Formats: sequence, structure tokens, C-alpha cells
Amino acid sequence: MLRGTEADKKVSGGGMEECQTVFGKYEMGRLLGKGTFAKVYYGRHISTGESVAIKVINKEQVRKEGMMEQIKREISVMHLVRHPNVVELKEVMATKTKIFFVMEYVRGGELLAKISKGKLKEDLARKYFQQLISAVDYCHSRGVSHRDLKPENLLLDDNENLKISDFGLSALPEQLRYDGLLHTQCGTPAYVAPEVLRKKGYDGSKADIWSCGVVLYVLLAGFLPFQHENLMTMYNKVLRAEFEFPPWFSPESKRLISKILVADPTKRTTISAITRVPWFLKSFSSFSSPDPVTVPDDANDSKVPKFFNAFDFISAMSSGFDLSGLFESKRKTAAVFTSKCSAPAILSKIAAAARGLSFTVAELKGFKIRLLGTADGRKGKLAVTAEVFQVAPEVSVVEFSKSAGDTLEYAKFCDVDVRPALKDIVWTWQGDPTCAATLPACHAEECQPQVVST
Repeated sequence: MLRGTEADKKVSGGGMEECQTVFGKYEMGRLLGKGTFAKVYYGRHISTGESVAIKVINKEQVRKEGMMEQIKREISVMHLVRHPNVVELKEVMATKTKIFFVMEYVRGGELLAKISKGKLKEDLARKYFQQLISAVDYCHSRGVSHRDLKPENLLLDDNENLKISDFGLSALPEQLRYDGLLHTQCGTPAYVAPEVLRKKGYDGSKADIWSCGVVLYVLLAGFLPFQHENLMTMYNKVLRAEFEFPPWFSPESKRLISKILVADPTKRTTISAITRVPWFLKSFSSFSSPDPVTVPDDANDSKVPKFFNAFDFISAMSSGFDLSGLFESKRKTAAVFTSKCSAPAILSKIAAAARGLSFTVAELKGFKIRLLGTADGRKGKLAVTAEVFQVAPEVSVVEFSKSAGDTLEYAKFCDVDVRPALKDIVWTWQGDPTCAATLPACHAEECQPQVVST
């Protein structure tokens, strides 16, 4: 079992091939891919056997290039966007020289590989586009713009479902300038929106919609709408939205793409409008609220809550790394708090508060409950999961997460409804000024705080 500095030496020595385990939790396998600052390996969780992808980042390299803030932002974003069509970030760990992203392993590879064999049938292209739009809409609802949507960053799982990956160029609301726009020119030229090329500021969500339109065109055509051997000529085509449709495109798909690939972002269609188009809605299955879960006999058979690792604790509770201001309302959402009460007492209090708000309560395995609203909201019934973690013998962290429903309604649930109802059991709320002072020290070598404090 590799721990702390032992793992650090092993990783930074003769190459990752020598490292058989990471922090005694994951076995490292074959190299899946590599970039300038990172390598991605196949991995397996030792205790559960679950397959994962482990992205290993060299801290010194990213520091030299001034990219540590970008790495922190990628971590922030991936913790923020939990969606069936987004690659899940399971855990972040670090040593003195390496950062480890443990992510969902998506077996099907890049969507690009499928397109390289030729254009897709319209029904299959529509399915991927529906899943792409669903995921992008969710990201935008959390204040996240991806900014590099392209087939290379779209993966396919065992069931041929699409998963967005690589949030390294994504943007959060804090990056907006005084004019409320983004100004960093980034992305892949063939997929980037005209306003990004103009360097005058742009709305990240509208730029993402353009990229989605290019992806749809590529799925149906098998080639790019804007292409030329001369880069400046290609840029001019993008700036003018100058492209042609192949003869096999259906009239409905042409109408939709023509509304997306509009050079003027103020006249470009919106995701809300896209999701009302009959062509898009054909065979579309949206993600609905889950039904109440039947309580298994061994629902809470564990005597101790799961341990909350140091990165999660610091990132969740530190006001300097607070992610809660990213909702559309730009209000802080009290989604995480610490308590000195026992886990059963905490869950009992939360359940009582939820029932008082007309939510049904279902216990899940471990120290976790699901709260399901009875009234339909803007995106169906609101479903919230509350889970208790242990950080010290007498300290617990309670984390709320939205399982289904509207983000603004979830923000209200956390801020307005839950916070006052739980005042008797709360020690500190996420983002409170006193929060950093109450954090228990973490002495685990594998949980280096540099990930969030550098």
C-alpha cells in the first residue's frame, strides 16, 4: 500500500508504470492517453473492483506555466456539474508533486472515432445531440460554460450514451469582466463561435450553443461545416457563418442548424427554443425526478458514516474555495454544514424539516436520505439527497445535492427553507466567515491541501 511520500516517490521515479497502487485505494493500469501536463491511466478501485480513469497531473509543470488556477477551476467545475451525460469526477487526491483526478471510466471512447467512419444516421445523431444539449443546459444552469465542445471531448459509454469530458477550458461566473462577458480566446478553431474570434467579449453559453450546432452538423455530414486549408479563410467562413448543407440533410435538421449557426449571438437560437423543436423532441427522454426509494432492510447497517476526505472537506467548507455562489440567482446556497451531533440525530432533524415542507423522505443505504418534493416545479419535482460524512470522531459534515428538479428551486430549498430549520444542529455553514477557523486539521499525507490552497 502506497501512502503519502512513499506514493510520491514511486510516482515521480522511473515512471507511472512502476506504481501499482495509488494511496492504497486504486490499482493503476495501462496508459489511456496523455497531454502536455497530464497522463490518463486505466484504474480499478481495489475494494469494489470498479473501473476508473485516473488523470495524473504534474504540479511543478502546471505551476511553471501558471495554470494552477485552471486546474483548480476544472476541479471546481467537475464537482459542480453532476449529470448523466457528464463524466463524473469521483475523487481528487494529491501528493507534493502530483494531483490525481479519479474519474468515471467511459469505455466507448471518443465520439470522434465513430464519426471518422462516416456520417451517422439521423436518429443516432439526434440521440447524441439530445444528450449533448441536456448536459450543456445543466452546465449553464450551474453557471458553467464548457468552451471546448467537440467530438474529441464527447465520450460514449457501454450503452452508447454520450458523456461530456475535459472541462479544462471551462469558465465560471467569476471570470466575467465588468461588461458581464468572457474575454479569453480559447477553443478549437473549427468549433469556436464567431464572437470568440472577434475578441470583443462573448457570452460563454451562447458560444457553447454554436459549438453544439457544429457538432450536430458533423454528426449528420461526417465532415465540418467550416473547413479550408488556409486558417484565415476558414476563420472568415466562421465569421460570416458561411456553410452549405449536403443533399441528404432533412429539411427539419437544416432548419434547426440554420437557427444555431447564426453569426450574431443575439439572433442565435437558445437551448430553451431548441428543446421545443419537433425534430429535437422526437424520441426524446428527459431525466425526470426519481420515485421515492423503498427502504431496504439494511439501509443503515453501517455503524459509522463514510469518511469525508480532506480535499472534499476543504473545498466544501472553506470560504476561499466556496462554490455555492454559482447559481443563477448569484446567492450563496447553504449546501454543506458541519455538526457535532450524531449522524442519526442529524438525519432525523433533516427528515422532520423536510416533512414540514411537504417532502417525502426515503432512507438510502449508508447515512443518506432522499427528499422528494410533492409539487411539480419548473423542471419537475425537486429531489434532494442529504448525506452525512465523518471528518473527526465528534465532527460530521452534511452535504445536500440536487438529484432532480430546477436549480433555482434547489437554491431556495437550501437557503430559505433548510438553513433556518436546522439551526439547532449546525456548527458552521459552508462559506461562513467563521468556517475556516473551525476546520479540524488533516494530518493524512495523501490529502495535501495544496490542491485547493496553492
